[in-house]
Amino acid sequence: MSATTEPSAGLPDAPIAEVTGTIRYWAAAKAEAGIAEEPYRAATLAEALAQVRQRHADRPGFVRLLDICSYLVDSEPVGGRNRAEVRLAEGGTVEVLPPFAGG
Repeated sequence: MSATTEPSAGLPDAPIAEVTGTIRYWAAAKAEAGIAEEPYRAATLAEALAQVRQRHADRPGFVRLLDICSYLVDSEPVGGRNRAEVRLAEGGTVEVLPPFAGG
């Protein structure tokens, strides 16, 4: 995997370091993935999710579910932020939360 770049004001694109951490799946996401958690090595949430999609390409229901899940990165809600701008920290945790019945 290669590090991504992020533009800096007036400076050449600087690489964003990849880090390692854990993705945890909850409820329907856990059932669709067939596992409770797995490691990632990525710089951003978007990169980590791209890896998950590629790794689980044989589970199309799971891949589709990822599009409607909510995400917590180190206990902080991602909300509507661009996932490519959500940096991951070394040893961090991404929680994948599918929609729950009853809100």
